[in-house]
Amino acid sequence: MKKVIIAAFIVLVSLSAHAQSNAPYTDGPVWEMTFVRTKHGMSDEYLRSITKTFWAVMEEAKKQGIIMDYKVLHGLAASPTDFDVLLLTQTKNMAYRDQARELLDPIVQKIEGNTTKQRETTGQRLDMREVLGYKLMREIYLDGGPAGAKKDK
Repeated sequence: MKKVIIAAFIVLVSLSAHAQSNAPYTDGPVWEMTFVRTKHGMSDEYLRSITKTFWAVMEEAKKQGIIMDYKVLHGLAASPTDFDVLLLTQTKNMAYRDQARELLDPIVQKIEGNTTKQRETTGQRLDMREVLGYKLMREIYLDGGPAGAKKDK
C-alpha cells in the first residue's frame, strides 16, 4: 500500500511539473483579424460602409466591456492578391469566442437591423470588397525583454 501511495504522489508531482510552462513569454490578450481586399476604386466607399456597421458595433461592444479594443488598418496591398484593409478586435482571452455571438448579436441587431437588413448590407459589400480570410492570434509578452515590455494582464 505504501508503494501505491508513493507511486501516486510521484505521478501527481510529475503531472504538475508538466502543467507549468517553460515558454519564454506570458500570454496576453487575443486578436481576431479579418483580411479584406477592396475592389479597385472602392476603398473609400467600403470604409464609409463599415463606419456604420463594424465601427459602430465595436464602439458599443467596447463601452459594454465585451471587447478590449479594435482597430482598422488601411494601406497599400503588396500584390493584386493581398489585403489592403485589416480589421482587428482585441479580447481578454480565448473564452470570449464561446460567448461572442450571444454578446454581440443584440448590439448588431440594434445597429444594423434584423437579419434581412444585415444580408442586404452584406450583399452591397460584395461589390466593394472581398474577405480574404480570418485569423485568431494571441498577443504575447516576451520574458526578459526591456523594462515595461510586459503589460498588465
